Amino acid sequence: MLGLLRILFTGCFLVLWDRLSAFDGVRIRLVNGDNKCSGRVEVLPHNQWGTVCDHGWDLREADVVCLELGCGLAESALHSAAFGAGSGEIWLRHIQCSGHESSLMRCATVLHGNPHCTHDNDAGVKCSGTLLMPTLSLMSPHAVFSPGEAVRFSCSVLLSHHLSDFHLYKRGVSTPLVTQRVDQSQTRVELTLSDLETSHQGSYSCLYRIKGSSPSQLFSSPLSNSINITVVELITPQHWFNTSIEAPVGSVIKGHGFNITCSTQQQYPGGSFQLRLIRSNGTVRQSLPALTPAVTFTFPSAQTSNEGYYYCLYRVQLGGRTFVSRESQPLPISIRDPDPILSPMVISWLVSGLTFVVSVIIIIVVAKVLCNKEKKPSELERETRTCVDNTYVALTINKL
Repeated sequence: MLGLLRILFTGCFLVLWDRLSAFDGVRIRLVNGDNKCSGRVEVLPHNQWGTVCDHGWDLREADVVCLELGCGLAESALHSAAFGAGSGEIWLRHIQCSGHESSLMRCATVLHGNPHCTHDNDAGVKCSGTLLMPTLSLMSPHAVFSPGEAVRFSCSVLLSHHLSDFHLYKRGVSTPLVTQRVDQSQTRVELTLSDLETSHQGSYSCLYRIKGSSPSQLFSSPLSNSINITVVELITPQHWFNTSIEAPVGSVIKGHGFNITCSTQQQYPGGSFQLRLIRSNGTVRQSLPALTPAVTFTFPSAQTSNEGYYYCLYRVQLGGRTFVSRESQPLPISIRDPDPILSPMVISWLVSGLTFVVSVIIIIVVAKVLCNKEKKPSELERETRTCVDNTYVALTINKL
């Protein structure tokens, strides 16, 4: 019977403090603490400050106090008048909060009348003041990535209650790139940024949010430490070759020098160009450091072994990883034997000159023949001349 009366007596004093919300003025404060967010808990129903009994006092009740005062979350719920014994009424005993109430006065409780609670049992709290800063770490084994890859972060905080969600931010961007909802007791979450692009390169931080006294009320933590990531995008290089002007297009004369130039936009320190020659009997590679955006591979004397298809690529090592660009288009080079001493051009010149000389000789001979023909006397002229000559001879003899 006595037990039943005790239960009925206790039940009569269980109330919800919603009715006290009608009171004006400050209804809760912290006293004797190191700052405004720590101390002995005091409440003000009926315009008289009083204390709270530590019976049943834990982090759930302490969180309600800290959130109500704008002091973040509770770091500890203190008992046994840790901040000194108060005076006046002990207004609240056996507090029963869920941790999400908007005020300590909205928690179920037993009003004054418990003779076993004294001011030596005054409750206190120590609040974080502001929300604790989370810690961001990199779960991926490296901090340098290629486009299309994914980077995994871990965001954690030393809390175990009231968590709502985590957010991943890139410096300079106001909206989060990744958001992950969590259970209230979850203190660590993985945040994955997928399908990386060069625009994702930069510094990242995370924050978390906690639920306030109402479902729509959320508090954001400070930003975490920063982690930088690099996104490497290599451009396919271009290449071309130069040689003597006597060589036909796409060819190099054997024994003559030639060079091949590889060029790209130099983006990262420590890069190098590699020139790859694919020929019938294998592949030959050689490299030069990319001290400038373009480098030249020199071949002082072309040989048959230099004939084939040439490819150029750019490579760089960053963050313990090696990144290689796509190969350029093939550059075919053939090695031709040098022309003989009498080159076709020389032979052409000689033939042309000889033809000219022969033509001149023929013209001269023909002209001479024609000239001699004009000077040859006719038969009558010969006979007349012979007759005259004979007469002259006869006359000469008779005269003697």
